[in-house]
Amino acid sequence: MKMVEAARRMNRTLLEMHIGMAFWGLVCQIAGALVMALCGYGGFQGRYALSLWFGVAFAFAGSIHMCRTLDRALLSGGNAAGIVTRGYLFRYFLLAAVLVIVTLTDAMDPLVFFLGYMGLKVTAYLQPITHKLCNRLFREEDPIPLSEEELAAQEGEIPAGQ
Repeated sequence: MKMVEAARRMNRTLLEMHIGMAFWGLVCQIAGALVMALCGYGGFQGRYALSLWFGVAFAFAGSIHMCRTLDRALLSGGNAAGIVTRGYLFRYFLLAAVLVIVTLTDAMDPLVFFLGYMGLKVTAYLQPITHKLCNRLFREEDPIPLSEEELAAQEGEIPAGQ
């Protein structure tokens, strides 16, 4: 229950993104293990797993940085576009640097690392599914949107009930 309460206090969109990235990592891990087992590349499974999950962890960190950058930009007002641009450039410069290091050191597979990092992008497509999952987990429902007449009455443009 403590984990559910901690998740409830977390930024909901960030939580949904993290669930999607973990799901992406599991799907890629299972698919990669099956392909390697069928093709006889069993000795590469450790390197594959290390590269994949390092990429997923890097995506987790990137999503947290993106969330904090957006929060900072929304609070700044006039300089919001500059803050978002600098955050974007920082994340992609860091990704490029890590890819260069991974490639030069041959410590991990750079393509599999990038596959794990792409969980950040895949999460956007999984968001409707993870949103429904979180609603079920927290026993919540999305609010029903108001009609145009109800919105106008709420804003005082027309008297209610007419």
